[in-house]
Amino acid sequence: MAVTRQDSKQDRGREIFLDRSTNLLCPSVLSSDLAALAASVQSLDGQLDLIHCDVMDGHYVPNLTFGPPVIAALARHTDKPLDVHLMVTNPDRLLEDYARAGALTLVVHIEVLQHAQRTLSAIRQLGCFAGISLNPSTPLESIRWLLPDLDMILLMSVNPGFSGQSFIPQVMDKIRETRRLIDDSGYPVRLQVDGGISAANAADIVRAGADMIVAGSAVFGAEDPAWAAGELRRIMRTAKARL
Repeated sequence: MAVTRQDSKQDRGREIFLDRSTNLLCPSVLSSDLAALAASVQSLDGQLDLIHCDVMDGHYVPNLTFGPPVIAALARHTDKPLDVHLMVTNPDRLLEDYARAGALTLVVHIEVLQHAQRTLSAIRQLGCFAGISLNPSTPLESIRWLLPDLDMILLMSVNPGFSGQSFIPQVMDKIRETRRLIDDSGYPVRLQVDGGISAANAADIVRAGADMIVAGSAVFGAEDPAWAAGELRRIMRTAKARL
């Protein structure tokens, strides 16, 4: 049974996610002013599609971040849907808490899952879109047979745990290969890329096949975050139009 949530906002979020004609910018609040989390998001002046929330447990990755109460508080102060990335060792026990907190998407790491199909089914049963994340060195073969159970694939283009890292160049070929895998499957799976993305490489990443981009420092580290976010959206959508 799906978790009860703010239906109108979630319905708008679902429409945005399901509109495959549009690329989506997902600024990562890990790089924002964490003492003013809601204000940081509001400062983007609507120049975003989803809010990317990196949940870290201090075990799977060395950092420690947002628990369900923080996500729930952020959800109350924005009309944008929440894209929740669980960088945790045991995601199964946290799924319902983050769904109740307001997540539209729940993304888990294939590297920690013993029964991936079961986890993805549980996410969908909670009323969220189900995603799988792969670290830079994790082979695509690990998720080939999960495509019917997926709504999105998240490729990490840095090793997870900290913001501000540089894009790993060889991930570009992995983006292209993942796009071919999705297109050949016929399943409507979105492809998100996260790590080291900026105005300098966003177009290339879209041309390689991504339709969702996570940007942290490139947005919140800018002198004018709203302008930076708007420029990234413009670059993404121009690149898509020229495909």
